[in-house]
Amino acid sequence: MSAADKIKAAAENVAGKAKEAVGNVTDNDELVAEGKADQAKGQTRGKVEDIKDVFKK
Repeated sequence: MSAADKIKAAAENVAGKAKEAVGNVTDNDELVAEGKADQAKGQTRGKVEDIKDVFKK
């Protein structure tokens, strides 16, 4: 996994956590759901890149 891909995955995860937190504070269920979805995408992206690294070796 390149450093840029790691950063993108981590940033997406952090952004999702922030959206979820703001949604919880403002009672915005849609924002909470978006935040959780962003976190899932970031985690999935990280796992995919880890798998790619295994096959590169």
